[in-house]
Amino acid sequence: MAKFDETLANIEIFSECSKRELKHISKLMTQVHIKAGRELTREGDPGREFMIIADGTATVRRKGKVLATLGPGDFFGELAVVAGVPRTATITADTDMIIEALNRREFSSLLDESPRLAKKILVGAVKRLHEIDHGVAH
Repeated sequence: MAKFDETLANIEIFSECSKRELKHISKLMTQVHIKAGRELTREGDPGREFMIIADGTATVRRKGKVLATLGPGDFFGELAVVAGVPRTATITADTDMIIEALNRREFSSLLDESPRLAKKILVGAVKRLHEIDHGVAH
């Protein structure tokens, strides 16, 4: 198995995927290197990618208020990609980062091909919406 497939296997949302599924997922993803200080998403902007943090940390803010810090294995962007809604928060890189990104088409393909993964991502999205609505930070 390729190194990135092994990295994926260590990310909680992919933990139940087969080696074949992991290989397929890794082929869909695009690795992006991000410099510290760069905005990954901006609240209110349209979202086109689902992203998983492979390395580094980022801060999540909504209306300027810090909601959470994200690190390796955390993901974001599923709400904008699945529902076509604007980004619900601004996420800024605290450190240099490596992000694995999927565009809307690739993300949709992934959900169609892996119902277990789709369920994990959608449960995560619902929890996030609940936290946003109730002002709960992770």
